[in-house]
Amino acid sequence: MLFVECKGSPYEIGFQHGQAAKSQIDCCISFYAKLFLKNCKIEWPQVLDHASKFEQQAKSNWPAYHEEMQGIADGSGKQLLDIVAINVRTEINFGLFSDGCTALAWHTEKRAWLGQNWDPKNADYLRQWMTEQKQNLIITKITQPRKPTILQVTEAGIIGKIGFNSAGVGTCFNAIRVHGADPARLPAHFGLRMALESSSVLDAVNQLESCGMASSAHILLADPATALGLEFTKSTFAHCEPDAEGRVVHANHLLKEHPGEVDTVWLKDSLQRVPTMARNAEMLGDEPGWEAVSALFEDEQNAPGSICRTQTKETGSATLFNIVMDLRSRRAVVRLGRPTETEEVVELQL
Repeated sequence: MLFVECKGSPYEIGFQHGQAAKSQIDCCISFYAKLFLKNCKIEWPQVLDHASKFEQQAKSNWPAYHEEMQGIADGSGKQLLDIVAINVRTEINFGLFSDGCTALAWHTEKRAWLGQNWDPKNADYLRQWMTEQKQNLIITKITQPRKPTILQVTEAGIIGKIGFNSAGVGTCFNAIRVHGADPARLPAHFGLRMALESSSVLDAVNQLESCGMASSAHILLADPATALGLEFTKSTFAHCEPDAEGRVVHANHLLKEHPGEVDTVWLKDSLQRVPTMARNAEMLGDEPGWEAVSALFEDEQNAPGSICRTQTKETGSATLFNIVMDLRSRRAVVRLGRPTETEEVVELQL
């Protein structure tokens, strides 16, 4: 995986990202352009028209993120709206492309575990899809004044995703398909970046709830002391608190009530993956090690729609990477590919 180190002002961070990952950003934009055309029958210029609404909001409300996206555009030789479009891909046409995955936070006496499989779901099965998208994954290290340093796994050109920071705050992400989006609110990937710039779970929750979120999803937040699942839609928030053993398990459906919003439960296997992960974790005892926690994400019960997913016409997705973090030691291990068929292992440390 490409490792990109970025530091300085928002624009400088973006420019370094764009320059280093130029070919991956080219592929990422091309990939999304094909998906929008195939699934939604809209050409890229129409996608950019939708992105312009979010670009205006970002410039007014989150200028640092706007400057960083401008830097990515300049560094990669793209237009600003190209970069905005991939950062708000979910909100532009909700349901086109979503992150289907299983996430776990677990605080034990010695460890603050946080991990997930990332299984992006394409609404229209493509044989070559998995390989194409996997090539666009990169790791960014972001150092900026007066904010924690960030290490994250992201898609090239996207400013916020899955990872942790030097304050010990970590994020995982699950798509949830509730219809509707509000372009005046914070896009999901901006929210992930905002959480990764936070000093604690409480800080992250306060910031995200004060902004409001543009669409529905779940962000699993953890720090060395606590964990919280933050479910949201375009109009609601709900908290998934740790159980008696200090665990939060989530997948791709709402676990809490959200008045006025209806969950489509777009991945039916999500209903099985949550209890499967909870049961498997319960069997590990009070203080599992790295190997045992990592093995939780290799489970293939109820295949192909299992925790470790296999791509078929039925599932439309496969696990592209797994990440396991210990937020107390500021360490993570990333496995590229299905965790039962690992292609590359990258260790991260802050």
